[in-house]
Amino acid sequence: MHLHSPAFFTGNSIPFQYTCDGDNLSPPLSWDSPPNGTVSFALIMEDPDAPKETFTHWVVYNLPAHIEYLPEGVVNHATLPGGGVQGKNDFGQLGFGGPCPPSGTHRYFFKLYALDQILDLPPGASKADLIAAMEGHVLEAAELMGRYARQS
Repeated sequence: MHLHSPAFFTGNSIPFQYTCDGDNLSPPLSWDSPPNGTVSFALIMEDPDAPKETFTHWVVYNLPAHIEYLPEGVVNHATLPGGGVQGKNDFGQLGFGGPCPPSGTHRYFFKLYALDQILDLPPGASKADLIAAMEGHVLEAAELMGRYARQS
């Protein structure tokens, strides 16, 4: 399974419009080659370079297996058109919160999980809730990493 974005390549800078300094839009993401038995997907975006602990920017789950992409600018609603549910990020909001490092260059990891079931989680679940619910149900995972540094 592979996770891609037409907006940036892994290891490269995340474009301005997908950050708190720009339009704070979620970047477009697509994936391919999920394993047999995939029933749903989950996505976590996080910053392990945050000052105190890993900061969660996006939590999405119960994306149906037939979905192969998320478009640019996913609206921060509890449920997504076509299926899927959004959790709360560490900004305390539903949906996507763009890169916004306090200093230096941070790495942002988008992690996609192929799951063997739909998860029994309500909208607004935390990353910790999602990770607990996924335990024993992850068939495969893929990752995309981008970087961002705010201009002084």
